Amino acid sequence: MLTDIEIAQATKLRPIQEIAAKAGIPADWVEPYGKYKAKIIMPKDARTASKPGKLILVTAINPTPAGEGKTTTTIGLADALNRLGKKTMVALREPSLGPVFGVKGGAAGGGYAQVVPMEDINLHFTGDFHAIGAANNLLAALLDNHIQQGNALNIDARRIVWKRCVDMNDRQLRFLVDGLGGKANGTPREDGFDITVASEIMAVLCLSNDLMDLKARLGRIVVAYTFDGKPVTAGDLKAAGAMAALLKDAIHPNLVQTLEGNPAFVHGGPFANIAHGCNSVAATKLALNLADYTVTEAGFGADLGAEKFLDIKCRMAELHPNAVVIVATVRALKYNGGVPKAELGAENLEALEKGLPNLLRHVSNIKDVFGLPCVVAINRFPNDTVAELDLIAAKCRELGVNVALSEVWAKGGEGGEALANEVLRLCEQPNDFRFCYDLDQPLREKIRTIVHRIYHGKHCLFLPAVEKQLQVLEDLGYGKLPICMAKTQYSFTDDQTVLGAPEGFTVTVRDVKVSAGAGFVVALTGSIMTMPGLPKVPAAERIDVDADGKITGLF
Repeated sequence: MLTDIEIAQATKLRPIQEIAAKAGIPADWVEPYGKYKAKIIMPKDARTASKPGKLILVTAINPTPAGEGKTTTTIGLADALNRLGKKTMVALREPSLGPVFGVKGGAAGGGYAQVVPMEDINLHFTGDFHAIGAANNLLAALLDNHIQQGNALNIDARRIVWKRCVDMNDRQLRFLVDGLGGKANGTPREDGFDITVASEIMAVLCLSNDLMDLKARLGRIVVAYTFDGKPVTAGDLKAAGAMAALLKDAIHPNLVQTLEGNPAFVHGGPFANIAHGCNSVAATKLALNLADYTVTEAGFGADLGAEKFLDIKCRMAELHPNAVVIVATVRALKYNGGVPKAELGAENLEALEKGLPNLLRHVSNIKDVFGLPCVVAINRFPNDTVAELDLIAAKCRELGVNVALSEVWAKGGEGGEALANEVLRLCEQPNDFRFCYDLDQPLREKIRTIVHRIYHGKHCLFLPAVEKQLQVLEDLGYGKLPICMAKTQYSFTDDQTVLGAPEGFTVTVRDVKVSAGAGFVVALTGSIMTMPGLPKVPAAERIDVDADGKITGLF
């Protein structure tokens, strides 16, 4: 059996200008980065469409070691819709080098439902992440230099909230002390690194409509507080212009193609467990302007990525989804029912029924909380039995939701036609899209509302320091911002070991911070980290390159 990278490397790619022409993109908008990828630079007067296409969100159950295949399903669905004669584009996030070299390996789809060139997309691509890291670290350098050069803004070095970043899983950088070595080498202080995808600049880039919006948002970023408690922004440090200059190319969406030669935008990459988990607004709107249907995904389970896509991205960008796909596998549901990973291949209806509530809760949230029609896509494995598939379909029918089998990993777009037909049916239905919470609610109540309505927790515990900081943020005028929950992706709770669909638990909020540039308040729960670590056996150990430059091991 061919690996993902072998399938991708065996595919004859079409020149990117040909893909752009197929998408209806004028040639003078296309700035090639080699033969098979390009930046799309839209003129201002082309950024608003009078009749944008329909928007389809792909989300999933809580991830498990058994795998769900959300990105693969997203790409395969777009290919399937194109096979059915519907002009469709896919809009995805760029992979982070952290997971690429860490647990997951490559992240550009799988099997015969991939975006390509997958090696480029998984590694340096068009340099967007490098530009974000450089802008982030320029701001950090300007901040520390300001303190070193006299501290005219009266910054309290103990209340600096801006960290440097690197796009790598490196637990050694989570907590450190810098500025050592004497007066000429800076002011000693506790510090630390975030992974680049957790940087507020990543969120700012993904939520900005254009370069001027980006620059304005950069200026609002809060980096520290003064001795008398006032926020200090990147604008106060006169950093926004230089940061925007570093990001002037990164703001433009990246065009690539699927294995079946369909246009795909891959742009931006915030994690959904520690950030808002969606590709850029610019890429999504561009796809909506060009296509009849746009298929996009949100990271991790629907309790994280979909909630943030709907409550943050759709609210800010005035997007209205037409349908939602919730991806699951029989294997992952049995894992939620207590079956060890090594035994997931055997039929086990009892464990499947025990694990099904995880899927059903996500389905209920999408339908009942957000008012959107949805379909469950079962990413089929060869050893899934008819009895198992029938059980899932029966339980979903009780909630008024259909199940479609997806075989896009093995068959590409052809294997997604059943799913595509159900999505087309849902897109024609009117829906009552609404948000989970009201922006006028106090910050505490918005957090509690998410915990109660989406997670089904009973209590929300705010540590004393958090209670104080929430009040400070309210007093500073940030109280009407939406909430970006930072929580483990593996559970509805803040404890990654609690699987299924638990009820009545307590979520502990241990820290809050304002991302004023992005336009939301981050609530950190449980033990969630903004700098991941590598596993015992990193994916990097199997990645290699030969004398001809051919890369292996990226799945």
